[in-house]
Amino acid sequence: MTSQENKALAFKGLHEADGIFVMPNAWDAGSAKFLEAAGFQAIATTSGGVNWSRGRRDWVLEIPRDEMLDAYGDLATAVAVPVSGDLENGYGDEPEAVAATITGSIARGMVGGGIEDWTADPAEPLYEIGLAVERIRAAREAGDASGIPFTLTGRCEVFCTDLPQAYAQAVDRCNRYVEAGADCVFVPGLAGAENIRNFVRDVDAPLSMVAGLAEPRLSVAELGDLGVRRISTGGSLARTCFGVLKQAAEQLATTGQFDYLEQAISDPDIDTFFRTGRHAE
Repeated sequence: MTSQENKALAFKGLHEADGIFVMPNAWDAGSAKFLEAAGFQAIATTSGGVNWSRGRRDWVLEIPRDEMLDAYGDLATAVAVPVSGDLENGYGDEPEAVAATITGSIARGMVGGGIEDWTADPAEPLYEIGLAVERIRAAREAGDASGIPFTLTGRCEVFCTDLPQAYAQAVDRCNRYVEAGADCVFVPGLAGAENIRNFVRDVDAPLSMVAGLAEPRLSVAELGDLGVRRISTGGSLARTCFGVLKQAAEQLATTGQFDYLEQAISDPDIDTFFRTGRHAE
């Protein structure tokens, strides 16, 4: 059995086990290694983090598929834990494009990935349900053809729109994605303890949530008690790093002070870490 097959089995097992697990999002090999060293059992990628690290916007598919998948592959092969890809809308409208994205992600070392139903067109923000289901089915078939137990996430963006009856639409779409082969569902914007608990009941698949997207910010334990199986962090860790950089740059430019160094990792520590995988004592 290959290393990738072992990672795929381990990742699938996390979704099948009882309880909740946290899958933070990395944007390069260095951030992935830091998250792995913290003890997380799986890591996700973030398209936002990759875009921002290249000075580009998120949500508008500025980075072409192969460039994005290459970036994901760099971090997926840098760590020993499973990596799931933020595959956006599959980098194309048609099911064939989605299938090619799944195949490409697996070729670069990923063992899971999410396909969203967001079109990037404000006039028609979600794919028509029939096409959306076909896109998930194509992703499932591509994953199965790879020979590894690829964990497919069906991502529903209805709460990120102003469409009516959002909860009912999300339940219907997610159940159809599960029927088409999704192993897990992810619904950004789903909020409120009662709604989350009901969603776990109404959709027959593990539910993934992104941390901190809605108020109040529920803890890992609180989300676990509601039945959530998986938590990701989206682009928030990358945004936090950029936030520290912004504050440090503003302080240096305006006051000439170097207080930001109090938060910096020392040269010996970071070099030791990337040489050994452990922080200096």
